[in-house]
Amino acid sequence: MPSTPVPEFRSRIIALELDGDGAHPASWRKAHHDPQALLGGQRIRETVQAADIAGFHIATFKDTRVVDPGTTGIAGRIDAIQRAAFAAPITRSIGLVPEAGTIFTEPFHVATQLASLDYSSLGRAGWLVNAENLKREALSVGRVQLNEGDVTSEAADVVQAAHRLWDSWEDDAVIRDVSTGRYVDRDKLHYADFEGERFSVKGPSIIPRPLQGQLVVFAPAELLPAVEADVALVSADTVDDLPRAAQAAATAGAPRTLVELDVILDSRGQTAEDRLAELDSYEEWTGGARYVGSAEGLVELLTTLFASADGVRLKPAVLDVDLPELATKVLPELHRSGLVVPPLPHTTLRETFGLPRPANRFAAA
Repeated sequence: MPSTPVPEFRSRIIALELDGDGAHPASWRKAHHDPQALLGGQRIRETVQAADIAGFHIATFKDTRVVDPGTTGIAGRIDAIQRAAFAAPITRSIGLVPEAGTIFTEPFHVATQLASLDYSSLGRAGWLVNAENLKREALSVGRVQLNEGDVTSEAADVVQAAHRLWDSWEDDAVIRDVSTGRYVDRDKLHYADFEGERFSVKGPSIIPRPLQGQLVVFAPAELLPAVEADVALVSADTVDDLPRAAQAAATAGAPRTLVELDVILDSRGQTAEDRLAELDSYEEWTGGARYVGSAEGLVELLTTLFASADGVRLKPAVLDVDLPELATKVLPELHRSGLVVPPLPHTTLRETFGLPRPANRFAAA
């Protein structure tokens, strides 16, 4: 009697948000650097290389068009795709996933910038879809807010336009034929010909097809199934609500799911509860599901969450404090458990997620 096939093991994914000084709004008060360092490459180098060496699978980079300097005095930020591009040649295995907007950006430029990132990272690039419909962002580019009912459809159109642009060059379109002086085979370039509700894109792209064929697209679960995404980012009000929310995202058609978790850990003789109370005394940390406690407790929680999701995106309260704790006390234990396997150099982000490289829609036609 034939035995039941054993499914191939796929590592659970650990993603890490690397924006600013951390997820807590008062994180800058506990940072180990001058605030102005946030506007330079050295800070990006330090955090992303630490995450890469530790064995995180993905670094995400938050973005927004308008920055509130607040009490930090920092009136600007480096664009997320630019930060990811800077990190690409100085990292070996970590996936690089910048946030890029869909409401007040030009779809053609977003798609080509992300395709370039896939080349500079040797296939480790992704796209975290942002569909925030903020008035101040609209004003910054001379636009008006969309009606709330139009936000999801606009995001879906932008993502679909990007998919078509990434396919507008067939994989073997670049021929470099010296004898005839031809660089590309024009018969293997195609018009994207995308018609959205509020914009159209003719194409083709100005960048050859990405190394992955299509970048891995991450989107908040609430945008599904309208937005065609590979990975749903699942949020909830409490940790106990995350498994049910992850199951709902999978039911909505997400091939992979990552649950979102704010994290603040015991560190250097100070409990996580005391650290949080001190930070909250400056400015309260509002948000969703959160873990406050020891590294050992976080390992247990993640092991439980892995039963209902493909992985987790951690948002450390203070990068300079919580990242070392995650790197030295949490990841090694997850590696020892066998549930999490560090990413390998020369592995694409699609391969990390166990996602196939898609066929080119125009070549197939």
